[in-house]
Order: sequence, then structure tokens, then C-alpha cells
Amino acid sequence: MEPQQQTQPATGSIEEPAAVSSATAASQQQPIQGGAVSLPQDSTGVFTSQGVGLAPSQQTFDSNGVFSPTGMMALPDQHVMAGMNGAATEHPANGNTISADEIALYDRQIRLWGMKAQKKIQAANVLLITMKALANEIAKNLVLAGIGSLTLVDDQNVSEADLGAQFFLSEENIGQNRAEAASREIQKLNPRVKVIADSGSIMEKGVSYFSVFDIVIATDLNATTLAFINTATRLHHRQFYAAGSHGYYGYIFCDLIEHDFVLQRDKANVSTNVGQESRTRFVTDVKTQKEGGKTIELVAKRELYSTWDLAAEASALPVEYLKSPRRLRAVTPFLSCLRALWAFEQFHNRIPGHNRQDLEYFTKSATQCHSLLSLPGDTLNSEILRSFLQNIGSEIAPVTAVLGGQLAQDVINVLGQNQQPIQNMVIFDGNKMEANQYALHPEGPLGLAQLEPANPMMPAMMPTMMPMGDPQMGAQLGDPQMGNPQMFPMGQPNMTHQGAL
Repeated sequence: MEPQQQTQPATGSIEEPAAVSSATAASQQQPIQGGAVSLPQDSTGVFTSQGVGLAPSQQTFDSNGVFSPTGMMALPDQHVMAGMNGAATEHPANGNTISADEIALYDRQIRLWGMKAQKKIQAANVLLITMKALANEIAKNLVLAGIGSLTLVDDQNVSEADLGAQFFLSEENIGQNRAEAASREIQKLNPRVKVIADSGSIMEKGVSYFSVFDIVIATDLNATTLAFINTATRLHHRQFYAAGSHGYYGYIFCDLIEHDFVLQRDKANVSTNVGQESRTRFVTDVKTQKEGGKTIELVAKRELYSTWDLAAEASALPVEYLKSPRRLRAVTPFLSCLRALWAFEQFHNRIPGHNRQDLEYFTKSATQCHSLLSLPGDTLNSEILRSFLQNIGSEIAPVTAVLGGQLAQDVINVLGQNQQPIQNMVIFDGNKMEANQYALHPEGPLGLAQLEPANPMMPAMMPTMMPMGDPQMGAQLGDPQMGNPQMFPMGQPNMTHQGAL
């Protein structure tokens, strides 16, 4: 049984147009105290992503289940072009051919993940929701990697506060729509990617809106909106990511439903067997081939996932944690803080303020979440709570660079289907420079089985998630009258509900 917590390396992000050699990039990667991750630093020790062109690199797992990057690279310079408009369409290559110009442009990354993966990347249509600092990093990395199209959705206008950490915006953009303003600069990064801006509200989109995208990425949204989007992506069998940053802290969540991928590695003395590897992971096929005098093992695997609301609210830590006091003590207390924040957002439809009532409510909620996770009470103290509350709603560029780089890297790996994806929640602590991964799943079936009507989680998962009683989604679920304007994914919080008071 493989451990379910994994430490994510902070990979930084792809910068343009600077291109550096892998040796230069490696020299700029300084380990940060604590050893969980490393961030690029300048000569003064300040975190920076400038000049370090870290693309989504191939990854392997060591014997402890820890991500280990096996390569870093800088993308070739891109050319400037005017903005493009129109609906999201499949890449002209249609996943079958890559032109000579594209091979020259993407040469270094093709050497990393191969031509087959690059074709899949160039055929991908990606939806990115809410254009704040984190989405800026994600968009930059995906566009430089050469995805087919990127649709940006944001109904908010640029404010002065947006200029602090969002490098696609300037003072000239104040008052303009954030998606439209950012899209013009994003398009300049790569003329071969279609960049579309949508200034509408994501909650006003019909459920079918999400069906045309291969991957949906929702950033810096409240828990209720994330639950609605994830339900829509599940109904259309589309892969879903959620992410958010709060100052020094942040998270990444993914629901890939059921994801197949193939790992290529040197054959070990002990053969890999087909069968269940962990609760979420199965080995579905094993093949071997000769390459350069070595025997290479091709291991096909399948990962199963849960929905956002079940992972964020109803799921306990894996059983191997519950059996180990040492591992429980090592779990970041910011998992409890984030769960308390999501519960607060659902109940109050806003983030906590600095008034006494909100602070007391949040403190009690975080303490309850901590207890429900069976974590030691002394690992959640007043200093941790104070730090988290002070960071809520703020943006810090180095943190968004780390989270955006990690998420974009995982998207590339998922599209290429040749690396282990995130499973399923990453919590980032900027104080310790750690990004720990936890597999948070409820009891019962995972993957596609969570959509089966016989699944006991269905009543909790679906009926109360319809935005304003969406009849279209209700009809797809077999009940055109189903809907709840309160939009609480697990029902309205009460005094005994997990994560709420």
C-alpha cells in the first residue's frame, strides 16, 4: 500500500522570453530550510521565478511516494501577435500532425515528454476561470506549452488592487474587464494558441457550456461555486481543477474522475503485477521492451477520484494516517483552516471579516474541523489561526508562482498521460515552504461510480447543488424540479455538520 501523503516540489513557472540552460536553472534552485520543496532564488536569497524557465517536467515517484522532477527546461522564445477572437475550437493539428515550425518551436519540451504527448497538448481546449494572480501563472505556463485554446472567464473589472501581483495588467487596464485585459497580453506569448476572453458570469452559464472543454480550471472561487462547476464537469466527464491562494497559503484540488496514464521506467528485479496498488490506484497493464540494451517497463495505471464537495467537506484522512500518531502530527493545520474557510463561505456567502463575531465563528469551526480529522489539538494554535486569518484574500506573487507552476505542470502531465497526477488535494504552507498532498476521499465508490444513482453519496452530492434551481441540470439528473437557491453542496450547515458550526 503506497502512502497517500506526498510532498509536492515547488517547480516555479515558465518565464518568457528568458531561456536558460538546465545547468543554469539547476544552479538557481536553492533548497529552502525544511527540505519539502525548493524555490528559485536570486543572489540575495529572495524567491524569484524570473529567468528560470521551468516547464512542466517529467516526474517519477521514489519509494516513499514523493514527487521527484527528472528534468527542467526553458521554452524557446515566442513571437508577438495580435489578439484572436472566436469560440473555442480544436487545434488545427487535431492531435494528428505537428508542423515543422511547431517542432522547432517546441523542440526542447518534445524531448522531455515526447511527440505523442505534445500532440495531445496542442489539441487541448482549456477553460480557466477568474483572472487573478494564480490564474495569470497558470495561463502563462499553459500557453507557452502550446495548448490548442485557452478560454478565460471573469465578470469582474480590473481594480488598483489587481496590479500588485498580476503581471498581465497595468494602470491602463483599470476599469476594463479582467479576462479581456489579460487575454491581450497572454495572446502575445504564443501566436499558435487561441486565447478567448469571456466577460460573463460563470454561474450564469448553462451546464452544457462546460462540455466543449477538455479540462476546466477554477481559481479563487468560493466553495459553493466550485461545487457547482465540478458537478457540471462530472456530468460531461470533463477533468476539473480547483485552486486558490490566500497570502502565504494555498491549495490545489483535482477531480480527474478516472484517469489512465503510462509510466515508463527501467525494469526492476521485482516485476510489477497487475492489480490494485492502493485505494485509488490500479495497475491495469504491464509491458516490457528493449531500448539501448536496457529492459524498459511500461506500466499502465488508473487513478480514481472524488468530487470537490466530498473531498473538501466529508472526507477523512486515509486510514494509514489514523493508525499513526506521528503522521497525524505531521499533517498541516492549514487543511483544517481551509475547510473552516470553505464552510464559512457556504454559510455566510463571504469571507470572514475582522469583527469579533466572525473571528469567534471561524476559530470554533477550524477547531471542529481539526477534531473531525482526528488531528492533535495542540497542532492548531492561536498563532496559526491568526496568521491564516490575516492572509485570507491577499495575493503574494511567489506563492502564486509556485501553485500556478505546480497546477500547470499537472495539467500537462494529465494531457500527456505519461506521469503520475496529483491525488487529490495539495495544501501549500509558505511559512515552511511545504506543499503536502493528501488523498481525501469518502467511504464508498470512487471515480465514475460516484455518479451512479445507487451510490449513497448521490443525495448529498447532487440535489442541493443546482444554481437557483437549474432545470437543465436537474433534468439531466432525472428531476427537472430539483434545485436549491441556497446552493449548499452538502445541505445548509448546522451545529453538527462537518466543517460548520
